[in-house]
Amino acid sequence: MSTPTPVFLDCDTGIDDSVALAYLLRSPAIDLVGVGTVSGNTDSAQAARNTLDLLAVADRDDIPVAVGAHDFTSHPYGGGAPHVHGDNGVGDVVLPTSSQPVDERTAVQLLIDLSHTYAGTLHLLTIGPLTNIAAALAADPTLPERIAAVTTMGGTALAAGNISPVAEANIGNDPEAASVVFSADWDVTIVPLDVTMEHTLSDADRHALLESSSPLARAVGEILDHYLDFYLPQYGERLSSLHDPLAAVIAAGAATITRAPLVPVQVDTTDGPGRGQTVVDLRGQRLGDRNHEGVRTRFVRDVESGTAAHLVEIITS
Repeated sequence: MSTPTPVFLDCDTGIDDSVALAYLLRSPAIDLVGVGTVSGNTDSAQAARNTLDLLAVADRDDIPVAVGAHDFTSHPYGGGAPHVHGDNGVGDVVLPTSSQPVDERTAVQLLIDLSHTYAGTLHLLTIGPLTNIAAALAADPTLPERIAAVTTMGGTALAAGNISPVAEANIGNDPEAASVVFSADWDVTIVPLDVTMEHTLSDADRHALLESSSPLARAVGEILDHYLDFYLPQYGERLSSLHDPLAAVIAAGAATITRAPLVPVQVDTTDGPGRGQTVVDLRGQRLGDRNHEGVRTRFVRDVESGTAAHLVEIITS
């Protein structure tokens, strides 16, 4: 069996983050070595509380959790998305309170420290706004030299945005940070709305989690109830998009990606209607990766089906 990949998770622990976290904790391919939180779905302090409580449910108090940025690069945090994730970020489910304290370091310092501990092998998975990561790059410009790869859930090319007609929430909340991260000298795999909206988890999947003997799986099943209600008007049935969980599965190498071209990606940081848009150059794809030589940003467009079943199998294991 291959050695698990050390992963640092940067998240804004809402509902889909919770599913992703549960998957990372149970996946044999992943060694979750640290978590940093950022404001987005909820504020960074609440995200840390949600993360610690879920770790406690999973009986994993060995993973450091550090609080990151409360405000975004150019503007203050605006209150999150309680209509999507509930007032507490986890569907208003009250989790048992963990006794584990947050790490004394900031999320930025924890990431930098772990990048030295796992130099050359650490995988960075981001499923929230990229504020912490841009700050880490500013604090230590050598950081990319020690990161094996970056997987980030965010952006959209051809699908509609979810906080504006063109902007996805993780990028749209802090376009300046996203621009910095996508311009850095490292390999980035972007998992956008184009693909996450096409992969869903059903109410039957949720019930499979609720019926599990695993306390973590049952907690995630309870948390998902609010999310399926939110997505009912979009899908016409109780389904939820697999935004953050799909990024986690891809980071674990457990998804079969059928289209993911290497393409230049720019982020609109203006104050106009395009703010937060990921401008993805999809021209010339018939030439394959030769079309944009030197580009290190891979944009996932298609993934084979079966993600939901895989998630449920791993989380309930």
